[in-house]
Amino acid sequence: MQTIITKPFADQNPGTSGLRKKVKVFEMPHYAENFIQSIFDSTGKIEGKRLIVGGDGRFLNRQIIQKVLKIAAANGFGDAMVGRGGILSTPAASHLIRKYRAHGGIILSASHNPGGSDGDFGIKYNIANGAPAPEKITQDIYACSQKISHYRIADTDDVDLDHLGKQMIGDMKIKIVDPVHDYANLMEELFDFEAIRRAITGGFRFRFDAMHAVTGPYAHEIFEQRLGFPAGTVVKGQPLPDFGHQHPDPNLVHVKELYDLLMADDGPDFGAASDGDGDRNLIIGKGIFITPSDSLAILAANAHLIKEYQAGIAGVARSMPTSTAVDRVAAKHKFFLYETPTGWKFFSNLLDAGIVTLCGEESFGTGSDHVLEKDGLWAILMWLNILAVSGKNALDIVRQHWREYGRNYYSRHDYEEVDARAARKMMEDLHARLGSLPGMEIGSLKIEKADDFAYHDPVDYSVSSNQGIRILFKDGARIVFRLSGTGTQGATVRVYMERYEADPDLQEQDTQKALEKLITIADEIAHLKLLLNRRKPTMIT
Repeated sequence: MQTIITKPFADQNPGTSGLRKKVKVFEMPHYAENFIQSIFDSTGKIEGKRLIVGGDGRFLNRQIIQKVLKIAAANGFGDAMVGRGGILSTPAASHLIRKYRAHGGIILSASHNPGGSDGDFGIKYNIANGAPAPEKITQDIYACSQKISHYRIADTDDVDLDHLGKQMIGDMKIKIVDPVHDYANLMEELFDFEAIRRAITGGFRFRFDAMHAVTGPYAHEIFEQRLGFPAGTVVKGQPLPDFGHQHPDPNLVHVKELYDLLMADDGPDFGAASDGDGDRNLIIGKGIFITPSDSLAILAANAHLIKEYQAGIAGVARSMPTSTAVDRVAAKHKFFLYETPTGWKFFSNLLDAGIVTLCGEESFGTGSDHVLEKDGLWAILMWLNILAVSGKNALDIVRQHWREYGRNYYSRHDYEEVDARAARKMMEDLHARLGSLPGMEIGSLKIEKADDFAYHDPVDYSVSSNQGIRILFKDGARIVFRLSGTGTQGATVRVYMERYEADPDLQEQDTQKALEKLITIADEIAHLKLLLNRRKPTMIT
């Protein structure tokens, strides 16, 4: 066991999803070691405790796992459980932490960000209940990283990550485990696999795009082996360090091939995809893309069809920028409803306290209290279960939902890798004008309220301010502006537009056409294109 002298790096402040930087940054001497030691220095007594370790298989995953294990051994952990090959999806890691009562877990991922030697990497810490570290702990980690003077590490050969079994580093036991087994068993407990098998026997067809990311092995086991979908149902199922030169972000830009297949006359009945670390989902029914906001609302409205939720659900939660579609479901069924900032840690508090059962965010994340992380495959299985039990196709389920609850036309426009100073100035200028906006009439729309969203957590009573600027109109329409913290280069400005349509005859419009007036107003209010020096958004979802 060695003690290595080091100096702080100024940029090790973890965001809502851990510390994310370019691979080249993590490859700098002492950079990863400093941050890992800072985690262990900030999370309480660790001597003799258990640590869960794994990642999404991206470039640098194996090398950083070796550092985590050697630093963990030198700091006194009693044992560590590691996914074979260094693989663990984020929800699977959360489940292992909870099931095996670990002190916590280190998940190596940059989620939906690109991989490869020129891509991104990330280190995230999850606490003993399986949830992402709350803000107090991430602040403590950052504080430690700014005064660190040394780290402790074992000087030993690398661990064999590819074979199940036990190994040792000093006094720390290491167990290489099947990354899929426990998670797949949990899914089989939650959902009616037999009903889905009957639907398959009846001709139901499905396609899942794993995007060469972490969910490939999970999907092969669950969809093809346990459920019995034919071989070839799962495509791009081999995790690759660079995700096959693709962007592991499950949206219509990066899974266009899947979308085109589901729009074809001879396409399958249902399609889905997941992201780099397996916590996000994309849902496409035959003939219709189902937005994450609509997906959350539909899952909440149909939760009673799932055996796990037949007795009812305690409540639902959505992030503030997410469409208010689920609000209408909560109102009708008398669920508790919570509106939180963006970031799964806010949901985790509510889930762990038993206040809500389902939650979701517009950035393709949905989950429940089975683990305290968003879970892509869980959401897909819930859809498959609802389709199997109801006997309806996805298009009919969506249209029936709109007729009953109305349709929330909703879209997000991303301006990616813009100049960070320009993005901050745009938000600051808009913030300074909030007081003058209420009462303003723009065409047929009148601004009723404008504010910077603040959240008061009902569990720990913490207050999170400056979580996004909201422009709320008298007819219920709204525009939201946010700076995103998930990128590693420049800044990303996200603009969300939403309006409600109750008339069934007006619920089949093109989304961008239906939101055309709000899109124009958003640019006029914030001077987006001028201040960001962009002619159009980088991505529209």
